[in-house]
Amino acid sequence: MSMADVVVGADGKARCAWAGIQTDEQYQRYHDQEWGRPVEGERELFERLSLEAFQSGLSWITILRKRDAFREAFANFEPAIVADFGQADIDRLMADAAIVRNLMKIKATIGNARAILALPVGVTLGTLLHAHAPVRPRTGGEPIPARTVESAALAKELKKHGFAFVGPTTAYAMMQAVGLANDHQPGCWVAESLKLP
Repeated sequence: MSMADVVVGADGKARCAWAGIQTDEQYQRYHDQEWGRPVEGERELFERLSLEAFQSGLSWITILRKRDAFREAFANFEPAIVADFGQADIDRLMADAAIVRNLMKIKATIGNARAILALPVGVTLGTLLHAHAPVRPRTGGEPIPARTVESAALAKELKKHGFAFVGPTTAYAMMQAVGLANDHQPGCWVAESLKLP
């Protein structure tokens, strides 16, 4: 482990460098309580997928600070409700300064809700994700990739089912967020407490 991998915060806890260098409590709370931990449920997975898509090209803290507004604007990411959004909802979302107002991302979120509902019987967003989990866990000392063979395959599979704004990088970020790719650094207190490799 190098000192660049983890940063010790004011609370004395060593965190992955990306979270440890941030002084924002919300950012550290996300790292400590959510990032890299298993997520189940279509609503929860749809929310993570949507937020990762909205993050594309922006900083993650921007999305975290707007997360409650996103939940309110997108009906708490209930796929069945978001799938019914029409032009009036798109206009409402484009006028909502509390979220990221990007027409392509808004339309992709609505389309992705519809794609979830159109999945074949027995197939869920969760099963698609788990079917593309990394074959081999990354070990300490390896650089954290932006995309992998598995995330490229996941992105291709999601697009085949009608999902949009889900390239290999977004797919990998989601894998990290929901615990399919363990990228907590060795020495990070979360990795230590969860006994992650």
